[in-house]
Amino acid sequence: MADHEELTPSPRPFPEAAAPRAPFPTQDRWCLLPSRLSLHARDLHFAYGDKIVFSGVDLTASAGHRVGLVGENGIGKSTLLRLLAGIEHAQAGTVEGGGDIGFLDQELPYPAEATVADVVDDALADIRKAALRLDELGARLAEHPDDTAALQEYGLVLDWAQTHDLWDADRRATLVRTGLGLGDIATSRQLDSLSGGQRSRLALAALLIRQPETLLLDEPTNHLDDAALEFLQRHLASLPGIVLLSSHDRVFLDAVCTGIVDLDPALGGPSRYGGRYSDYLAAKRAERARWEQRFAEEQDELRGLRHDVAVTARDINHDRGPTDNAKMAYDFKTGRVQRQISRRVRNARQRLAELERDQVRKPPAPLRFAARLTAANGEPAATGLALSVRDIEVSGRLRLDRLDVGASARLLVTGGNGSGKSTLLAVLAGRLAPCGGVVHRAPGVRIGLLDQDTTFPDPGRSPIALYAAAAGPGAPELRTLGLLPPSDLERPVGALSVGQRRRLALAILAADPPDVLLLDEPTNHISLTLAEELFTALDEAPGAVVVASHDRWLRQGWPGTHLALAS
Repeated sequence: MADHEELTPSPRPFPEAAAPRAPFPTQDRWCLLPSRLSLHARDLHFAYGDKIVFSGVDLTASAGHRVGLVGENGIGKSTLLRLLAGIEHAQAGTVEGGGDIGFLDQELPYPAEATVADVVDDALADIRKAALRLDELGARLAEHPDDTAALQEYGLVLDWAQTHDLWDADRRATLVRTGLGLGDIATSRQLDSLSGGQRSRLALAALLIRQPETLLLDEPTNHLDDAALEFLQRHLASLPGIVLLSSHDRVFLDAVCTGIVDLDPALGGPSRYGGRYSDYLAAKRAERARWEQRFAEEQDELRGLRHDVAVTARDINHDRGPTDNAKMAYDFKTGRVQRQISRRVRNARQRLAELERDQVRKPPAPLRFAARLTAANGEPAATGLALSVRDIEVSGRLRLDRLDVGASARLLVTGGNGSGKSTLLAVLAGRLAPCGGVVHRAPGVRIGLLDQDTTFPDPGRSPIALYAAAAGPGAPELRTLGLLPPSDLERPVGALSVGQRRRLALAILAADPPDVLLLDEPTNHISLTLAEELFTALDEAPGAVVVASHDRWLRQGWPGTHLALAS
């Protein structure tokens, strides 16, 4: 790397008010050859105050690797990406390599009056400087073919240009803007005239146009429709450098990643798995089974050792005394038995001490979704219907001629933003009255709705208190559901994150399960593992389930019927 220091490009001619920040850092050197590109993080420890986010994290990625970061909300995926990007710094550990690193920031680091063209030009600035430098060096070598320094620099800049696909950059800029749904936006548009989703997609587009050697992407699929998602998948899969990303889109992870790093608690700490997301799921299930088996075996051994130390080893010593003519033999045998007892007790105590010190910790309890969704007596049993809808209309939001939901139905509602998915669920739940039409609910049927936005009237109450108030007879304890960590059970609900409040709302529904469960975008703000467990549990629930979702993984594996609402 030291050989490249002299090749520092000049600063970008962008207005000072928009001084580049991630994802547009000023490049401080020409890149390494792709074959030598690698990124290493060793023994990273990061904490906010006394709250440890993660400790002892190691990660290595080389050119061609596309690594997905997965784990529970709050486990540190975003933090790890920011550490790798150099935006934040760990309390311990090192980050090295990665060459030219680009980080996807959700906010564009430009003034409001900057235009789309300004952003694209800035993304292409280093590439254009490299092209200019190649022309300058080429002219210099034409006049002085024996200029060794110029020849060496020309080779380095040429390598950089090839890595960044210099000669296709302008075409790439057009393809990326079009692929991410920005092709129809005039380049003269100012940033303050764009929607939040458009600005987010423009930030992603700028990073892809710049094409750094290492891409760090935190939830890059936000605000992308299906066409844009498929374009991004193809584009990332074609890149020669390193890609590290965090995403809740399981189809995206399956299509893009060559490996998965799971930051969730595991037997050996954060683990890396080769292959796609589907391969990771299979390996994770097998690993969990091995962890549970090893824990159970060690607990059995601990119980046996404690019993040996306390009782069994000493039972060998008999209280019966010897006869006179056997006293010498008795003394000899007693000494031998006592030595055996002493050795057994000593060995048992030594093994017990080792095992108590080094024993495998108990696997954290996974979600046990205890929803007992049971069709009500009466009309559902006779007609098979829990809900029926005829000619309903909510002005400007929804119009639907007919819908029947059976007592054990599985219905997936899809549609673009504004198509009325959330409105339909609110109507079915009785929270919103349509301005026309009829909604019939079978007698005795109880309906539960998980909203997208979860709020609680009294933010000072704890999850334990809220759950207890909703729990029906025989409901499992909140701590056994695996939805909230023990440290959050007594906290004020107003202090919980969006994802944690959503988990609590899900737990409250499970506390007294309804006959019809309505889920509005249930995979938002929950971890991938929880999403998998939730839908495995719902497959076994006897009651009706209606889900409104844009989740492609959920859609492609949906076992029931499908209602597509037009936008």
